Amino acid sequence: MGSVEPKETLFEAIAVMGKAFGSPRRLELLDLLAQAPRTVDELARATGQSRANASQHLLALNAAGMVTRTREGTSVRYALAGDEALSLWLGLRDVAVARLAEAERAAREYLGEDVEAIGREELVERMNRGDVVVLDVRPGEEFHAGHIEGARSIPLDELEERLAELPRDAEIVAYCRGPFCAYAHEAVRRLQATGRTARWLDEGWPEWRLAGRPRAPIRAA
Repeated sequence: MGSVEPKETLFEAIAVMGKAFGSPRRLELLDLLAQAPRTVDELARATGQSRANASQHLLALNAAGMVTRTREGTSVRYALAGDEALSLWLGLRDVAVARLAEAERAAREYLGEDVEAIGREELVERMNRGDVVVLDVRPGEEFHAGHIEGARSIPLDELEERLAELPRDAEIVAYCRGPFCAYAHEAVRRLQATGRTARWLDEGWPEWRLAGRPRAPIRAA
């Protein structure tokens, strides 16, 4: 039998990671870092925080082993600490929505009216047949950091002005950051309004990457 003190020390160490999830601001930072590494300044702008507040939250995530930090001149770039950290974040998110009524309700309200979805396996089959256009509607820097192989990049805020780039005679499948990202839902609504056939992928780039599906090489953002 081990002594009580080392056991308590073990659980105290694990609790450090649990505490890191105790702020919605930190969860938002993790969600962004699941798409691409970013500097403190970029993360502060994306989340509407001050640089000082974003930096403090990132330091807490770093202390918990969830993110890594690399100095680049006068800037510090953060990234998720590998696939284990990514899996933990996605698991926490999915369990919260599945088990907490408030989280599930908030997700529905955020995503808006339902649009038709397509699953991973069906999309892979369609891609192999070459009869579908895969559309990445995330911001361009996230696409360049990593994306589904063969996907086209048209950020949501550029969709209307670039509609001519998309064929009218093929189904379009839009994807974004994950199942609770509203970009793909909105893209499908806009595409359908132009008479195109469109669905959204019921997951995002992080889930696709973890599943080992066809993807473009990951590059630093």
